Amino acid sequence: MRIVFVTCPPETGAPILRQLVEERLVAGGNILPGARSIYRWKGEICDAVEEVLFLETAAARVPALLARLPELHPYEVPKILTFSPDEGLPAYLAWVRAETT
Repeated sequence: MRIVFVTCPPETGAPILRQLVEERLVAGGNILPGARSIYRWKGEICDAVEEVLFLETAAARVPALLARLPELHPYEVPKILTFSPDEGLPAYLAWVRAETT
């Protein structure tokens, strides 16, 4: 299983997440609104409100997800990071695998 961390503009997370679930690229995810990001972009310091997405997928689906997600995302260079959980409830891990095949 992989957890995929993504930031996006407000109100864009739900349509992205729904499309990824429909395409079986992720089993599901969470949208955390109200994140504040401060970063340098094209020589300027930016201070933006964003949503944070935590997506759950099977390890085998990561390449397809990394190819598809930038197509759906409005940013030129979206933050997309994957993490491997050390442990998890076996039944939940089985559900993620089943929903992404």
